[in-house]
Amino acid sequence: MFVPQHRFEWLTGILNLRWFTAALVKPFGRVGRRVATLRSLHSLPARRSPNPDEMSAPPESLSMGPDLNSAGRPAPCANPEWHSTKEHQAGALIINADDWGRDEKNTNRICECVERRTVSSVSAMVFMEDSERAAAIAQERGMDAGLHLNFTTPYSASDCPARLADRQRELAAYLRSCRLGRVIFHRGLVRSFDYVVASQIEEFHRLYRQAPNRLDGHHHMHLCANVLFGKLLPAGTIVRRNETFLPSEKGLINRLYRGALDRILERRHRIVDFFFTLAPIKPAVRLQRIFSLSREFVVELETHPVDPEEYRLLRSEEIFAQIGNLQIARKFDLA
Repeated sequence: MFVPQHRFEWLTGILNLRWFTAALVKPFGRVGRRVATLRSLHSLPARRSPNPDEMSAPPESLSMGPDLNSAGRPAPCANPEWHSTKEHQAGALIINADDWGRDEKNTNRICECVERRTVSSVSAMVFMEDSERAAAIAQERGMDAGLHLNFTTPYSASDCPARLADRQRELAAYLRSCRLGRVIFHRGLVRSFDYVVASQIEEFHRLYRQAPNRLDGHHHMHLCANVLFGKLLPAGTIVRRNETFLPSEKGLINRLYRGALDRILERRHRIVDFFFTLAPIKPAVRLQRIFSLSREFVVELETHPVDPEEYRLLRSEEIFAQIGNLQIARKFDLA
């Protein structure tokens, strides 16, 4: 077990606990409505199969570029105090593909799904073997790309700085050592976390010619205590929230903990209303119920097209049959 080296470690722990406790008990936004909606999902009937005329067809052209101002640069981020749960916000179904640029297979499969219009946006990995090519493709095709922070999978790019690779291995060893690794704030690794996060943001800026306005994490490690309480993610950016679970899927303590982290996120970042993974694909009624939420709420659905089952669904007509008259968002937009 880590022994605090800083004499004020106890004070840091108390402050973090205070913030966490306040977030745990403080209601926010439309949380009551979201919880009630989740509980009602079990009672929703499976949607009937639509007529061919009702099915959403994939668009013929590809144009997924971000909104640009008159200078040709992305519009600035919203105020850091923005909350994604504004009452006027319309629903949206955002399907985001992770691991863009991890390797050639991941990049190619995601690209096919983007062209198919079954993927709205991508989360890009940097310092990986296909990062450079993936960035060039995204720039050429105007794809909506955010930063997929990586603390756990070794960097595979040949030109990755040795010091950065060493620091990342240090963090990976800690985060993978036990399940509490992501929960406990490690004072001795503050500089390593800061360096690894800053390096990835800087590399994204080099590759994509702009700072990331959206961030998430490989294995969801962007939500670990050192990143969250260290405030390492730029304020005002879109940050992926915890995965949403039905009351029957996770215990009360687990759901309260995840909810508290989401409340902390909302203080400095914009987040969607619900976040799910595309898998498991079956039973089909699960996805139909998730899709139904996007009529009223902003729903992010994470996918990994490198997975054969997810790739098959995203490349088939089946997904358009399931969403019916709903539309898959063309980019990751919380405006």
